[in-house]
Amino acid sequence: MTSNGTGRMIWRLIWQMLASLVLSAVLGYVLLAALRDLSWRFYPNTRWIRIGYNAAEAMFGASALPIIFGFLLFMAFMVLFQLRQMIYLGRLRADLGRIAEGNFDETLPVRGQSELSELAEQTNRLVEKLKLSLDEERRMEQTKNELITNVSHDLRTPLTSILGYLGLIDQDRYRDEVELRHYVAIAYEKAQRLHLLTSDLFELTRTRSGAAALKMTRLNLVELLGQLLVHHRLTLADAGMKGDLRAPEPELPVSGDPIKLARVFENLLANAVQYGREGKRVDFAAYREDGEAVVEVVNYGEPIPTTDLPYIFDRFYRVDKSRTEHAGGSGLGLAIVKGLVEQHKGRIEAFSDAERTVFQVRLPVLKEAK
Repeated sequence: MTSNGTGRMIWRLIWQMLASLVLSAVLGYVLLAALRDLSWRFYPNTRWIRIGYNAAEAMFGASALPIIFGFLLFMAFMVLFQLRQMIYLGRLRADLGRIAEGNFDETLPVRGQSELSELAEQTNRLVEKLKLSLDEERRMEQTKNELITNVSHDLRTPLTSILGYLGLIDQDRYRDEVELRHYVAIAYEKAQRLHLLTSDLFELTRTRSGAAALKMTRLNLVELLGQLLVHHRLTLADAGMKGDLRAPEPELPVSGDPIKLARVFENLLANAVQYGREGKRVDFAAYREDGEAVVEVVNYGEPIPTTDLPYIFDRFYRVDKSRTEHAGGSGLGLAIVKGLVEQHKGRIEAFSDAERTVFQVRLPVLKEAK
């Protein structure tokens, strides 16, 4: 309870005491006067009241009786003033008992502007935060279990193939050198995938835990994207695609780690090549908007379903659940991209419709840039 609440409680108690004192004095004076003047000759049914009054006066004395009578009235008025709060307090205790048993959907009733209502409101906020914390803990536990399951599956698949083909080689179960080299090539391909997956897992862990320290420097995003397209022109050509960069300004300066940001846009380019080759091209756009550097990576392949869009940055999430390991990637690329972008205090979003799929990265522009 705040100091203001304590002050209000003290003033309310003082007011109730003063009101009870005044009311008990006035009502006590009126009642005692009526009892003294009460005549059993005119009101025979009140004779026992007059007898009781005379007995009390004889027992306590004529001077002490008004004090005792006034005190009793004072206490009665105080109880009446507090009765509503006492009932409210009983309701709060019952509801708190249910919450203490784990029923976090229960809420305490908030009535009026009293200290108890303030306490009930604060308790409701505390229970709500506790409930959110427990829900987050359950979600994290579920995510961890899913991660372990997915990692186990994705590691076991290539490892099983490697062991199988090496077993055939070890047992000399091949017809000739051509088949031997074929087995070795398959085992090597699976080992490469296994290495890629473990590298992605390591990178994702470092990104999410913040263990990977960023080497921040001033860099030009337009130049970075241009170099990226040059370095990957053969990859685009092999996929039958073309890459283009549209930048209204020759310089779009940000503060970032060049290696990490290059990894971001390399992953987005690889994703566009893998899933958008039907569109025959990948477009990069770099521009300034609302004090942010905006980079869009656009492909024109098959759209991402609306139901999948909220989850594409989750670990091991694949839009097409039927994709094999050859077509589906590790399922970690976009999760790594999101982690790296957030490390640079930026954000990434995805938009997709029948015409194009856009991955939009927003990073803070350097303040000193014009």
